Amino acid sequence: MKALLGRGPEALQELAGQLESIQAPTHALSDVRFLPPVPDAAKFLCVGKNYRSHLEELKRTDLIKELPQEPTGFVKLNDCLTGHDRDVVRPPTVTHLDYEPEMVFVIGKPAYQIKPENALSYVAGITILNDLTCRDTQKREVASGSRFWTAKNAPGFGPLGPFIITMDEVADPYDIWVTCSVNGEQRMRVNTNEQIWRLARIIEHFSRLVPLEVGDMFSTGAPGGVAVGKANAEALFLKPGDVVECAFESPAMVLRNRIVAP
Repeated sequence: MKALLGRGPEALQELAGQLESIQAPTHALSDVRFLPPVPDAAKFLCVGKNYRSHLEELKRTDLIKELPQEPTGFVKLNDCLTGHDRDVVRPPTVTHLDYEPEMVFVIGKPAYQIKPENALSYVAGITILNDLTCRDTQKREVASGSRFWTAKNAPGFGPLGPFIITMDEVADPYDIWVTCSVNGEQRMRVNTNEQIWRLARIIEHFSRLVPLEVGDMFSTGAPGGVAVGKANAEALFLKPGDVVECAFESPAMVLRNRIVAP
């Protein structure tokens, strides 16, 4: 995928033309094993505290000790990523496993010291991350002043995909309804227009010192409505057997995973 994106928009147009010439699918979708659309990004930066409603949840539950004055972030490791329709093992020590549906931007060309007005031209497309989080571990890490790396980087804690939607198919990245359902019950429905830090500011902020490469990704934060913020959180945390679906309504895409026991 990085090689394809690195060849630029012309390569994507050429590929689209080839796909249009195919008369019938060569593989049944049920036979396809999905991997993360970018499994080997040099950098996967996750912007935290980027929805006001989620900030309030974090404050109520002692999962935040400060209010951000600029974009903040943590890193999602490649080792934690998994694909659409893949099982995710809930480790035996984890009882408070939470869901976080997030819109992700995929960088399409090298970017360094970028001005906000040019930022979108460096984006190839968007995809979905379910930023699975162990809330017990996160709370301990916040109390110790760390950026909760381990709480979010267990194997399988980064379902991603299933596809990259190219920007020509995205009418407005800040008017997308993001949903999360568990066992068919909708738990969240939030519009991306509620984000505090938008892509232009995010890319400007991080690219001041960090060169961005093709295939790098920015997850843009969890909206309000996660399990930990609810009064009945204990009943909502993910358990073995639960099926989680994170989705965009338009342009439509669904990322589905099942939680399983070790």
